[in-house]
Order: sequence, then C-alpha cells, then structure tokens
Amino acid sequence: MTGIRTTIGVPIDSIGQAGGTELTPGVMRRAGLAAAIGARDGGDLDVRITGTDRDPETGIVGYPTVVTATEGIRKGVRSSLELGELPVLVGGCCTLLPGVFAAFSDVGRRTALAYLDGHYDLYTGVTSPTGEAADMPLALLLGDGPPALVGDAPLVGAADVAVLGARDREEAVGLGSPMPEDVGIPIDRDPARVAADGPDAVAAEVLAGLEPPIWVHLDVDVLTTDDFPATPYLQPGGLTTDQVVRLVRPIVQSGRCAGIDVTCYDPDMDDDGSSAERLVELLARVFSE
Repeated sequence: MTGIRTTIGVPIDSIGQAGGTELTPGVMRRAGLAAAIGARDGGDLDVRITGTDRDPETGIVGYPTVVTATEGIRKGVRSSLELGELPVLVGGCCTLLPGVFAAFSDVGRRTALAYLDGHYDLYTGVTSPTGEAADMPLALLLGDGPPALVGDAPLVGAADVAVLGARDREEAVGLGSPMPEDVGIPIDRDPARVAADGPDAVAAEVLAGLEPPIWVHLDVDVLTTDDFPATPYLQPGGLTTDQVVRLVRPIVQSGRCAGIDVTCYDPDMDDDGSSAERLVELLARVFSE
C-alpha cells in the first residue's frame, strides 16, 4: 500500500508505571525520525497504561487502562487510514497491536502481519509470567483473550502471520504458551534459520506466503544486545541490524506494506542517546528508496 508516511506516537508501557517506553515517541521525535524516513509528524495519541496490579479476572496488569488505550489507538489509526496515510507507529510497547488491527477491521481491510520480535508473545493473562499485555499481543490478535481486547473474531488470521526472530521457545513452552505451529501460523523463522536461509530469502518467503497487505511489527528486542542494548527484555542471540533491514526493507518497498510499528525501545536505558540514533538510522535504511 502507498500513502503519506505519518509517524504516530503511542506513549504506553505495559508495566503501568511512568517512564520507560512511554518516553520513546518524544525521544525519537527529537532524534529526527520523521525527517529521516520522509514522514509527516502526526503527533502523539492521548493514551497511557497505568496501574501495576493484575486484574483478578483477566490476569492483565492495568487492565482497564489497557482497554482504554486500545480504543484510543484504534481511533487514532483508523483516522490515519481514512486519510489514506501509511501509519508509522512509534511505541511504546507491543500492547499497541490489537488497537492497530481493530482499526483495519473498522475500515474493512484484511491485513497480514510480519512479526519481528525476540518473543513469540502467545501468552495469555493466565500463562504470562508478568501479566503485562506486551506478553500477549499475538495471542490477542488471534482471538485468545478478553472480548474487550479481541472483539468477536480474530483480528488477524493465523495463516496471515509470519513470526521472524523469536528466540524464547524453551522458556515459553515451559510456561505453557502455545507455539506458532500449535495455532496454525505457517512461517516461524528464528535467528538461526534467518541466518541459514539468508534474510533476503526469508523476506521473499514472507511476501510469497502472506497474501494480504502486510503490517510490519518491529520490536527492537529482536536485535542482538550488541546492536541494541536499550530494551527491557534482553536475551542472548538475536538478529543483527543488517539482517533486520534486509528482512523489513523488501516488505516496505514492495507496495504491499500496510504500515509499521516500532516498539520496546526504553530511553531510560539509553543515557547517551546512541540507541535512539541507531534506531533512526535503521528505519532510514528501511524506508530509503
């Protein structure tokens, strides 16, 4: 899809406390993101997640404000889509995804998902070790969660999802989370498989395997710690910056990109601003023509 690129800040953090990824949109704005990717700055949505207690019914931290934030994101993205824009969401955390896909549902657009994340994010409020909504966005999109967040039907079909770069399989299975093969996701390529096949070949596989326009989810914890240390959920291994660019750029440049979100950069872990600069450079490479 084409349209005027528009950055939309989503200042949320699923831990329910001030700071952290809430600060990302402002920091990325000051780092020159919009100009670097040739986008219009659409400002920030008036959304926030607060409260540190797990809801007794859903198991989700700050649940009432997660619902409110999801509706605010849905409204903001829907407005952008109705204007014919290409949304570039600057999180915040992965909790933003159900609102994004609800907006596409509102405007009658079936959308696939390229999910670049260090985690599978198929937990529920029961299986999540933290209760943070950022543990479960992919499960919510597939319809596994409370009705206020998932609606009456899956927001994305499992066959329309590709999971790229996840590396927490052993931990997630041990905690009772299903894996992509359990829920019908056809493409699951961990960092070792991306390296073996080559990111260009994997990107081509995604474009061939996913039929609808593709939304790109980029959680920076998919990157190695050396390439991006300023994220709360660090793990060994990961993808290099070059691998991520070579995975994402073909999708963005294909004419089939429905939009992109970037999440889980924590400015509180980036005292000198170098990680913000790296992220702006990565995205500039993705959008360069």
